[in-house]
Amino acid sequence: MFRNRNVWILLTGEFIAGVGLWLGIIGNLEFMQEKVPSDFMKSLILGAGLLAGVLIGPLAGRITDQLRKKTVMLASGFVRAISVIFMLIAIQQDSVLWMIVFLVFIQMSAAFYFPALQAALPLVVKEKELLQLNGIHMNVSTLSRVLGTAVAGILVVQLPLSMVYLFSLLAYLGLFGVTWLLQINEELPKALPKEAKQRPAGFSEVFPIIKGLPIVLMTLILTLVPLLFIGGFNLMVINISEIQNDPAIKGWIYTAEGIAFMIGAFVIKRIGESFSPYSILFGFSFVIGFSQFLLFFADIPALSILSFAIFGFAVGCFFPTAATIFQTRIPKEFHGRFFSFRNMLDRIVFQVVLLLTGLLLDLIGLPLMVVVFGVLSFVMTSVFYVRFRKLKSSPELASTPGGTIN
Repeated sequence: MFRNRNVWILLTGEFIAGVGLWLGIIGNLEFMQEKVPSDFMKSLILGAGLLAGVLIGPLAGRITDQLRKKTVMLASGFVRAISVIFMLIAIQQDSVLWMIVFLVFIQMSAAFYFPALQAALPLVVKEKELLQLNGIHMNVSTLSRVLGTAVAGILVVQLPLSMVYLFSLLAYLGLFGVTWLLQINEELPKALPKEAKQRPAGFSEVFPIIKGLPIVLMTLILTLVPLLFIGGFNLMVINISEIQNDPAIKGWIYTAEGIAFMIGAFVIKRIGESFSPYSILFGFSFVIGFSQFLLFFADIPALSILSFAIFGFAVGCFFPTAATIFQTRIPKEFHGRFFSFRNMLDRIVFQVVLLLTGLLLDLIGLPLMVVVFGVLSFVMTSVFYVRFRKLKSSPELASTPGGTIN
């Protein structure tokens, strides 16, 4: 796999794009801390971009299945680079409105890019190498996040905020250049029937497939558990920093979570040899719930860092397993629409959790909020475990990559 030119191109592109993305995210947080006092208002602003990504999701899925994946990735990469210009205008004009325009465009580009990327991975390696590649790909993404947040933390102190976004723009242009080098042996999708072209973009063709594959439906539902944590991640980090009156804790939390994620994504191949995907998903869903409860002690630096480290390891094992299940069980001709649907679902849940996090932080504070989220995670996992335990003997589950159900 490591002699595969396309693998290195995709990993390099992911690293460059990740650094640019996190430079922008830290820049966004810095800009909002100066201009927006309310946590709930911050969540509304971030939610505006997510909403745009949700609305364009059905169209993105259909286009991704109709065009070459490289073409979609190039086009979305170009839009992502252009979107940074709107943030530079926001800084120049001291305008939150222009920041919202920036978020809308960058989230719309992501709605096309990530389904195309997920659909491209099974095209560049053999099926037996997918779990390892998903783990490595997520590790590279996390490494870029650790480096991006560290560099951004230094830059926002030493340089004007506009310079942070200029570096982000350079990273996106680098991603665009690297993507040009991809050489994927991909057949042109067959032309859609006339009646299919006349139908509005949607996911009606994907729903019967999901319903007919219990392991896919189960995995989609279980991804709601880590999203309860991820949705309010940045707002919680800001809040913990305020509780402890220590700006530096933000860097420690991001670093600990990122390193733990990389360890999880690195060892998941070995874990997958001993346990079924079913066991991995449910087991680490419970671990994620535990990490939320641990944040009740967010005023203690060591425990707040430990909570994010446990969460990072859990999702480092959870997400590569989920991605491999999706890539291997869903027919390739539906990958674009499926991953776009999954991306849209994630964005809807992310947006709801983001707004809920901002509201609860203002109303009841972080300690009580994480107890509520922890209880939700445990209840959801338990209910789904009982429901899908009945499918243990199902041939669909038994034949899932990674072995039989334990």
